[in-house]
Amino acid sequence: MSKTPSDKLHRLIRSLSPVEKRYFRIFIKGKPGVDTKYAQLFEALAASETFDDEKWKTKIYKSQDVGSKKYSELKAYLYELVLKCLQNYDELHSTHHRLNQLLQSVAALFKRGHYADCRELLAKARKLAKMHESFAHQIEIVRWEKQLAYTRMDIDFLHKNLDRLQDEEARAMEQLRNASHYRRAFFQAYATIKKDPLQRGPDRVARLRQLIEQEAFADPDAAVSHTARVLYYRTLSLYYHTALEQEKFYETGKTLIALQESQPHFLRENLSDYIATLSNQTVACGLLQKYSEVRICLEKLRDLQPITEDDRRKIHRQYFSTFFAMCTYTGEFGDGRREMERCLLEAENFDPHDYETGSFYLQFVPICIGCGDFDMALDHLNHWLAQRRTVGREDLQSLARILSLILHFELGNFLLLDSQLRTSARFLKRKNRLHDLERRFMHGIFEAIKLPDVRGQREVFAKVKNDLQPKSQEPETRALLQTFDLLAWLDGKARGQAFATVVREKYLRETADSDI
Repeated sequence: MSKTPSDKLHRLIRSLSPVEKRYFRIFIKGKPGVDTKYAQLFEALAASETFDDEKWKTKIYKSQDVGSKKYSELKAYLYELVLKCLQNYDELHSTHHRLNQLLQSVAALFKRGHYADCRELLAKARKLAKMHESFAHQIEIVRWEKQLAYTRMDIDFLHKNLDRLQDEEARAMEQLRNASHYRRAFFQAYATIKKDPLQRGPDRVARLRQLIEQEAFADPDAAVSHTARVLYYRTLSLYYHTALEQEKFYETGKTLIALQESQPHFLRENLSDYIATLSNQTVACGLLQKYSEVRICLEKLRDLQPITEDDRRKIHRQYFSTFFAMCTYTGEFGDGRREMERCLLEAENFDPHDYETGSFYLQFVPICIGCGDFDMALDHLNHWLAQRRTVGREDLQSLARILSLILHFELGNFLLLDSQLRTSARFLKRKNRLHDLERRFMHGIFEAIKLPDVRGQREVFAKVKNDLQPKSQEPETRALLQTFDLLAWLDGKARGQAFATVVREKYLRETADSDI
């Protein structure tokens, strides 16, 4: 049986930025046979949005009778050539690659006896390694310094510099060990939180508390490098968020942002941690109703220039998910609707193997409800329900069922609603998610569709809203209301006002109260 053609070469070439494609074309100039088949294949794959191996093979070899093995060898050669080109490209932009290159040059010069030139390169490497806290490279640089002195029998150099070299080596080894300890603690905390995202009991908080009660977390000065201190605050941030210590979560995030921004050269090498910090801070500010600071974090996210494709995906996802959450809370549904279109347009540029828009569909629903477009809201909800279910999506099934009932009520599908109510109740009961809130809301909808007059419906919705109001501070209810303000929708129905109007009034009232 013939093997299915691999699309990895096509995906690699399609993922290249315009600058990287241009660099590849320059990279292969001067190589023998620049107009040969591998160059033609590169251009064919770069121009093609869809995978079509047979079409490319025909385009390259025309009517020649060529076996699949020869074509596979051509693809393999091109794949390796693109990787080599990208390695060269990264050496121009990455301190890690630059340090490796300097030390490889030292090794080449040493082998040929150019010891003075070795010293010159090691001085450059030491300055770069210290600036970027590349502790492993610092240790290697000290090793070369000693090796050079030993090879040249330079006793005078060793007499003057041995103590300094020993101190540098010990310091770098301690910083490496120290950063490794905080990195291990961070990933232990992260794994503990992500292992069971639905489990929020005291056991998990206790495990995390044990982690941060270690001596290493008693004082930030125990973290002896910028790298370690960033990990110190990131670990504390995870704990405070999980333990629902909102003020400390906010203050830790504020400190962490200032720390990371104080050393911008680190951000030019790695943006991933900074993106996560900004994203977490939008959550912290939102919880404390510091909405002006949420907007500042959003602007910072939007202005970032991604270094990697993963950065680009994260910036896109974090920016839009936070922006939509803000619009849903503030009642700025028109702004949300406009950004929905830009979000989906940008998402088309991502590789579907690594990115899917499904997680946004549920956020689109409240925005469309706020704009009064119930048909589009139902389309987005159905798209979300059709996605593959994950643990996170299981946790949102109650909300999805409530939104479905709301949309069918708004569309006047009362006959359908009757069966939907029974279906939703059975589904949530089977999933052990038919809590008091869901039960009371469904009962209210059932009563409302049996009444012919609007006045009677308003009375039902007012009663349901008053029944559910005391439950709004319970953890599960609060989590649901963060995605969709059910109480605002019930209030709007009770008062005969639009959902968007009620949400906006509530937001302005709360922000006015917080300014007093």
